[in-house]
Amino acid sequence: MTQSDRRFTPQPFSSDVASGLASEPEQRVTLRGPAELADALPYLLGYHPDDSIVVIAVHGEHGRFGGRIRLGIPSVPQEWPEAARQVAECLLAGSEAEGDRPTGAVLYLCQDARSGEEPSAVPVRLRPLAQELRAACVALDMPVFEALCLSGGRFWSFCCDDPRCCPPEGIELRPPGSSPMAAAATYAGIRVQGTLKELAARLAPLAPHRAPLQEQALDTAAADLLPRMLDVSAKEIVRARTLELAAHLLGRFSSSPPAAGRCPSEVDVSDDARISEAEAAALIVGLQDRITRDRAAEWMEGVDAQPALRLWRALGRRCVGAFTEYAAAPLTLAGWVSWSTGDETNARVALSAALEADPECVFARLLHSACNSGLDPEPLRGTLRGQRAAHGGRPEACRGAGAGPGPRPGPEA
Repeated sequence: MTQSDRRFTPQPFSSDVASGLASEPEQRVTLRGPAELADALPYLLGYHPDDSIVVIAVHGEHGRFGGRIRLGIPSVPQEWPEAARQVAECLLAGSEAEGDRPTGAVLYLCQDARSGEEPSAVPVRLRPLAQELRAACVALDMPVFEALCLSGGRFWSFCCDDPRCCPPEGIELRPPGSSPMAAAATYAGIRVQGTLKELAARLAPLAPHRAPLQEQALDTAAADLLPRMLDVSAKEIVRARTLELAAHLLGRFSSSPPAAGRCPSEVDVSDDARISEAEAAALIVGLQDRITRDRAAEWMEGVDAQPALRLWRALGRRCVGAFTEYAAAPLTLAGWVSWSTGDETNARVALSAALEADPECVFARLLHSACNSGLDPEPLRGTLRGQRAAHGGRPEACRGAGAGPGPRPGPEA
């Protein structure tokens, strides 16, 4: 479940979109009716929220959009009443924490038709969930001004049964990029990065046919490195060697930037081929040490940022089998780099995935909360810059700590 803080303002549902240029005045977009509300959703989130409940707080007489909650639609209808209650309470609590109680809400249910199901059957099937959500919001004095179902490129309103304006077959969504909201988002530098499933797939474990070799390598690395990481006399050596390997792989990624125009999945396949199972295993295990992970977080900006992001994503995909919990470290680093470079959408996806891997990961929880609260990452960047300067620059500067156990950088795969 995520709560975002980007502000949009309508009339009655207008939307304030920052232009991205400090000298430019705030731009206001007026969203008129269900069609424009449906079109606006991916721009409000930065992605198409497939299989999702999305509830957005509305404030004041002009209907300014505020915080929002996204939750996957529970597959068991018996869970819908509790999910509805939690979503409404979370939206209210988050809004009040920012000092602005909502006067209402806008609701979206987004889900594709099941196999053999007509798109028009989706809103019928999800109507009880919409009713639960509307009731939960009303119980907290947040009336739902509009409730929409989005499926298969069409939308339906749960608030209108008049077939003259809301036909049973739904209304086709506008072509991408053709609305005032799309124009405003383009001007502001806001882009839709695909569907939520596509973003999450970039962090998913390797395909089953590749997982056994990687799990075997992780077994070997864990048996070799974990005892040394707990040994006071050896842990500094393991830290140094882990960061040396990370720096070596970062250089490998830096020297091979993705070709222009390649789709994300192609980039990921290529990146996976750049790391051997042994290299990935040694680095994943080494990053389970908090100090090592915090040093790796220094690769957060400038020329280091994108190669580091590709490396952390690739390592997250290598955490398979019994080692899925180990993904929290590289996925947290991926979320941190995304947030540090201004990509809040992918930051939230990566940090949510990190917390799914290990709900007790404190660093992931703190970053997730800070990103969702709209905090500026610059104070943390400043701290890490100071940390980096204190030990002489790039993390691999500590390689002088001495030779010892652990992986040696290998040839590029």
